[in-house]
Amino acid sequence: MEYRSLGRSGLKVPALSFGTGTFGGTTELFKAWGTTDVAEATRLVDVCLEAGLNMFDSADVYSRGAAEEILGQAIRGRRDQVLISTKATFRAGSGPNDVGSSRQHLVKSVEGSLRRLGTDYIDLFQLHGFDAATPVEETLHTLNRLVEAGKIRYVGCSNYSGWHLMKSLAASDRYGWPRYVAHQAYYSLISRDYEWELMPLALDQGVGAVVWSPLGWGRLTGKIRRGQPLPETSRLQSKLAADVGPPVPLERVYDIVEAIDEVAQETGKTVPQIALNWLLQRPSVSTVIVGARNEEQLRQNLGAIGWTLDPEQTARLDAASATTPAYPYWHQHGFKERNPPAV
Repeated sequence: MEYRSLGRSGLKVPALSFGTGTFGGTTELFKAWGTTDVAEATRLVDVCLEAGLNMFDSADVYSRGAAEEILGQAIRGRRDQVLISTKATFRAGSGPNDVGSSRQHLVKSVEGSLRRLGTDYIDLFQLHGFDAATPVEETLHTLNRLVEAGKIRYVGCSNYSGWHLMKSLAASDRYGWPRYVAHQAYYSLISRDYEWELMPLALDQGVGAVVWSPLGWGRLTGKIRRGQPLPETSRLQSKLAADVGPPVPLERVYDIVEAIDEVAQETGKTVPQIALNWLLQRPSVSTVIVGARNEEQLRQNLGAIGWTLDPEQTARLDAASATTPAYPYWHQHGFKERNPPAV
């Protein structure tokens, strides 16, 4: 396993991390992701640790806390061997303060996560989304107090826009509070919006990308191809908008998958392994989160490391997945002498 710095911090994280969204399956949405129980989760953790993958990502809203509980049981007796990443901000109860990044909600969320995980500290705690109703100073001061109390060690965010992230970093610098060293962001061959503003910001400010849904909401599993019906088990068949993800024209998916297929045949790798390896070569990426319903899927994903696409193969995938950025990024790209793109 390759280990990388998490942004501009001293923490080393594995190039691949394991996402626990498949643990539990106690709600309609998460049941569609997976229903991994404690026994299977323990086996998956075994396989991960054997491969050197020691970082496990969760959130308080995954199966209403069941994912954290199962992860806590699966790592029991080996807490010192793993890094735990979890998140809070989204609604986790029916009360008026059971949502957001206020001091009230974050303190309660961290205490709840610690209890469910069966640990006294969280290695990386991330805000699951931006809370425009709470001043960033309140949020960051709360995180600072939690770091000082030893309950969390590093802080990050997720799904922030560029100005959300930069405003928070500026406040941290102003008051001497811990900076976000990680940004858990959606990024894949079929969705490269991350490159427009968030990647240059990450490189400038030392914020490592923790990539979620690297296979584009199941579109890059290798099961979706031109001229073939969608698999019955595809997430794209789901009636839940949160499970299908952002709309992507199927023609675009087909074009990208065909380009990946060519490279897969040349390398002897699978479509998902090519898609994951491409991400691992992108600037600012610290770790890519992979999920798995079972041991076979996990071992397939682990096959994305230990080798590298050559420059020509990477260039072909870049070309097949390229899109015109939104304004003002397309305009800035026209002046590369003074505004060189991040990739």
